[in-house]
Amino acid sequence: PSPSPASFPIVPPTPPPSPPPAAAMPVYRIRGVDVDFPYDAYDCQITYMDRVLQSLQQGNNALLESPTGTGKTLCLLCSALAWRRTFGEFLRGGGGGGGGGGSQPSGSQQSGASATQSSSYPVIIYASRTHSQLRQVIKELKATSYRPKMAVLGSREQMCIHEEVSKLRGKAQNNGCHYLCKKRLCRHNNIVTDYMKNNTELGSEPFDIEDLVNIGRTKGPCPYYISRELSKSVDILFAPYNYLIDPGNRRSLTGISWNNAVLIFDEAHNLESICADAASFDLLTSNLTSCITEAQECIQLCSFKRSIENSAEKQFDPENYAILKALLMALEKKIGELVIDSKELGYTKPGSYIYEFLSELNITSETSKKLIETIDSASLLLEEGNSGETKAGVKAKSTVSRLETIRDMLDIIFKGGGQNHAKYYSFHVNESSRQTSGDSLQVFGKASRTLSWWCFNPGLAMEEFLKLGVRSIILTSGTLSPLDSLAMELNLEFPVRLENPHVISQDQIWVGVVPVGPSGHPLNSSYRTRETVKYKQELGTVIVNFARIVPDGLLVFFPSYSMMDKCIDYWKNRNHEHSVDDSTIWQRMCKHKQPVIEPRQSSNFPNAIEDYAAKLRDPSTSGAIFFAVCRGKVSEGLDFADRAGRAVIVTGMPFSTPTDPKVRLKREYLDKQAKPSNKNPKALTGEEWYVQQAARAVNQAVGRVIRHRHDYGAIIYCDERFVWPNYQSQMSYWLKPYIKCYSKYGEVVQTLTRFFRDKVCVDPKEMDSNGKDPVLNLEMILF
Repeated sequence: PSPSPASFPIVPPTPPPSPPPAAAMPVYRIRGVDVDFPYDAYDCQITYMDRVLQSLQQGNNALLESPTGTGKTLCLLCSALAWRRTFGEFLRGGGGGGGGGGSQPSGSQQSGASATQSSSYPVIIYASRTHSQLRQVIKELKATSYRPKMAVLGSREQMCIHEEVSKLRGKAQNNGCHYLCKKRLCRHNNIVTDYMKNNTELGSEPFDIEDLVNIGRTKGPCPYYISRELSKSVDILFAPYNYLIDPGNRRSLTGISWNNAVLIFDEAHNLESICADAASFDLLTSNLTSCITEAQECIQLCSFKRSIENSAEKQFDPENYAILKALLMALEKKIGELVIDSKELGYTKPGSYIYEFLSELNITSETSKKLIETIDSASLLLEEGNSGETKAGVKAKSTVSRLETIRDMLDIIFKGGGQNHAKYYSFHVNESSRQTSGDSLQVFGKASRTLSWWCFNPGLAMEEFLKLGVRSIILTSGTLSPLDSLAMELNLEFPVRLENPHVISQDQIWVGVVPVGPSGHPLNSSYRTRETVKYKQELGTVIVNFARIVPDGLLVFFPSYSMMDKCIDYWKNRNHEHSVDDSTIWQRMCKHKQPVIEPRQSSNFPNAIEDYAAKLRDPSTSGAIFFAVCRGKVSEGLDFADRAGRAVIVTGMPFSTPTDPKVRLKREYLDKQAKPSNKNPKALTGEEWYVQQAARAVNQAVGRVIRHRHDYGAIIYCDERFVWPNYQSQMSYWLKPYIKCYSKYGEVVQTLTRFFRDKVCVDPKEMDSNGKDPVLNLEMILF
């Protein structure tokens, strides 16, 4: 029996704290709109807010680049909310039309009142890549005078408080939640409606996911479904990228009025690759084998269910699951029979070939609808089997429905019922002999294969928002440049654009290109020279010298994990040629800085961050050095302010492997688009895209330093190729005025030493942000 809602007393909410008084804050009149701002704004911040308002007032899209530390998040929030307030006061009252039964996972019972309530005003949907980044945005909102009705979306993994379901992960967790809610067996979900009715002011004060989880643990209602209810009637909604870009996730956001909505994508430098990945799929034959097993389980569960319960539910038909199993086996066999002449090149066809390939299995746009229905019913049956509610005591062996990956694949292939989008795709099959734990990788005596359908037009995802009728799409980041190519990749018009300067002064930053080392040997990490002993020796000596000069925290970025591992291994095992005490290069580095190496496994990353912070705080050392890779976790969105990052060294351009099939086919696709016959003079070539992707990764890495207006630091490019004009043209706009190319290594040492020596004269407390420990914002990183 379902526990009574009375098991969780409904406690009236405590009065919310008052927002900062607007009268105490500066007010800026920009484009006829009064914008409250928490402090005196810099010129670049006024300019940024002007562009936001221009975009919103004109209903245009915008590309806004502003360096980290210029307060772009605060500018975005204040200007967007000031514009929203011109339509009327912010919403009040509970979400979901007063909590009218909308806490069920199915959209069939939703009240239409909430959508009507909010549809008269534009909804602002603020997206960022990670929950930790959204948490920081909400923290910024608390510092403003604005108190819009808000909600924040998160996953069940972060928000579920059910004793058993919270221990599951992925689709297994989703399925378990759906099943318990449908049967009204989740006590937390059962009281969401009552809680919402009794706490109508929820969402009127800024809150994050942790706050919702705390409500759930202390008062009882499900945090996940509270957030879903609140999202139906808001002024501003905070969500991770995947909730907007992934079609399935977007469909689950019922009650949101997309028409005339404003979409803000923060940290949007990787948006094009995220969009392309969301429209692509990779089907491993090992996963296909698991799908076949699940189809067989469905046949057994269905037959057993019928024999025990003496019923014949049309929804669960063993014949449908038998057909599904046969199709999957035929697909597995067909993939295995493709002739792959070259393991390096794989088997490649135009994107439209997927329809010919599947039609031979009688999988078409029409038959796929029945397949999807069968997979949906299979997921429900597996939920029942996993819950043990079959009365027969039979439990499904699967803990996650792999069949849903087939459903996702069919959704992508037969999107809109047509084939027009196939021209933006490539069909590819590759073969791998590598074994992975747990899965059988043998398909008819051959090594494991992967069937891929890769999308090379990220604009397909953006087109979906236009079809929904959104008013404006604003993309912002510290590293969007070059803007023209980004706009072309996303296939959208962006009439409003901005490349902002920094708020810092020239004496707060040192930027230099170091083309040679102390012996005069060129620093060049290209494949022709990076394996040579001389290069590793020279680079190691350079880093030793900079570790001596730079105080506190030093970040060193390599193009790849492989390159980092090879260099460190060499430095640990080889003596320095000019050393008088037979010490290795690594030992000499450790005399100046305690080392930390970015781990490949993301699960080990929090420990590495804690280790770095501890070494920085250790009074017996002169700082720490963090060896990391471009595109890794250290380079993305982490706050190495003040002493945590006084300098960043970039050891080379992080070019993707040119022989990688996906990279090769993307370049071929772009070259075809750029042909004169296509009459698109601005089209990006494959080579231009290839260089720009590497440059954006470098720009993102160097953005780890200079995190606020009082910060200072150095950016050191240790590769002679950064002298080249076509490389410098790809650097962030705000950096260009400060860049100096040094022909002599001695001059680098002199000017860099002088830069940091002058900074020692400044009171450290004056340079720290917010008067807090400047070592590292662990709270943001580890959340």
